[in-house]
Amino acid sequence: MKKNLTQLSSRLTMALMLFTSVSISKAESLKPQAERFKVTLADIENGSFTVNPPIPADGMVEAGTEITVTAKPDSGYSLDVIYYTVKGGMWGTTSYEFFDKTSKITVEKDMTLGATFIPSSLINNLEIKRDIVFAKPGVKTLKYDVYSPKGAKNLPIIVIIHGGGWSSNNEDIMRGLAWELTKDNQYVVASVDYRWINKGDGDAQPNYMHQLLEDVFGAIAHIQEHAAAYGGDPNRMAVTGDSAGGHLSAAAAVFAPQIGSGGYGKSGNYEFMPTYLPRGKSADQVQVQITNAIKAAAPSYGVFDVNPLNQFIEQTEVAYRDGLSPIKAVPAASQREVPHFLVRGTEDGLIPHTAVQAYTDKLKGAGQRAEYLQVEGAGHAFFDWKPDARTRATFAKYGVPYAAKMKEFFDSVFY
Repeated sequence: MKKNLTQLSSRLTMALMLFTSVSISKAESLKPQAERFKVTLADIENGSFTVNPPIPADGMVEAGTEITVTAKPDSGYSLDVIYYTVKGGMWGTTSYEFFDKTSKITVEKDMTLGATFIPSSLINNLEIKRDIVFAKPGVKTLKYDVYSPKGAKNLPIIVIIHGGGWSSNNEDIMRGLAWELTKDNQYVVASVDYRWINKGDGDAQPNYMHQLLEDVFGAIAHIQEHAAAYGGDPNRMAVTGDSAGGHLSAAAAVFAPQIGSGGYGKSGNYEFMPTYLPRGKSADQVQVQITNAIKAAAPSYGVFDVNPLNQFIEQTEVAYRDGLSPIKAVPAASQREVPHFLVRGTEDGLIPHTAVQAYTDKLKGAGQRAEYLQVEGAGHAFFDWKPDARTRATFAKYGVPYAAKMKEFFDSVFY
C-alpha cells in the first residue's frame, strides 16, 4: 500500500512539473518579443574598429542596445569619424557622425555601422575647434567649426557655408573642403551652420530664407569677434559654399551692405539683422565690418536668382525674392570690388549652366572679376564630404583638384 502511494505521489509530481513546464513555455510564447534591428558592418580601409558587445553573426540586435565602437587607424592615418547610416531623410539616407575614437551608439533602426580614416598629413598641422556656438534663435543651436594652421597669426579667413537644399546637412559636410583650403597653412577656415528653412528644425513658426542669411551674417560677426583666438585676420575674409550654400555665400558677399536693424520686408526696408551681434556693437557697425572684410566669394553650383523657388519660399512678393537674389544686386566694381570664382559640373542636373553663366555675365557687366570653370563629367555636390564610399570617391575625383583651383583664386586675392 505504501509502495503504491509513493508511486502515485511520484506520478503526480511529474505531471505537475510537466504542466508547469508547458505553462511556462506557453507563457513565454505569448510574451511579446523584443524588437530587433539589423546592424551591418561596413567595409573599411586604412584602419579598424571593434564593437562591444559584438554584433551577432546574423546582425540582429535588440532595440535599445547601447554599443561601444572603438576605432583604430593604421600607421600614417587618423580617424575621420565613426558613423552609422540609416534610411530616411531628404537624400534617402542619413548619416550620424562621431569624431571621438570611442563612441557610444544606441540601436534604434536598421543601420550600417563603420568608420573612415584619412591621411594624417591632411590634419597634422591643424588645430580643429568643433561646435563653437554663436546663437540659438530657434530649436536648433547654431555653431561652426574652425580649422587653424598651428601657430596661425593674422591669416585670411575663409568662411564655408554648406548646402543641402536649405533644409539638410550641417557644417560637418564641408570638412573635406576645409582640409584642402588649409593646405600650405595660408588660411584659417570656418565652416558654419544655419537654420533649416520652413519647419525643418522643428520650430513652431517657419524659418524664412532671409533668416538663414541672417544666421550666416551672425556667424561671420562671431568669427570676426574671435578671429585672434583662431589665428585669423577679421578684416580679410572670403566666403564660399556649395549649392544652397553657394546661394548663401554669394548673397553674403553681395548683400553685406544691407545688414541693418530696419527689418527684412518691413516698411519698405530689406535689411538683414545678424542672428548674433557682439556685445556693445550695433547692426550698423557690424555692417561696416563685414562689408569691408569680405574680399572675395567662391559660390559653387549655387542659386543666384531665387524667384523660381516656389517649393522653398512661400513669400510671393517680388521685392522679397529679389532681395535674396544675388544676381539682382551685383555692385559696380567702381563702388565695391567682390571678385568671384564659380564652378559647376557639366552633369549637374539641379543647377543649369545658363543660370551660372547669367550670374557670371552680370558680374562681368558690372566690372567685377569673375572666373567660371565647368567641371567636365561632374554632377552636383562634388565638394561634399560624407562617410559613404561614393561621396568620398567623388570628392577625391573632383573636389580635391577644384578645391586647389579655388585656393589658387583666393591666393591671387590675398597673396
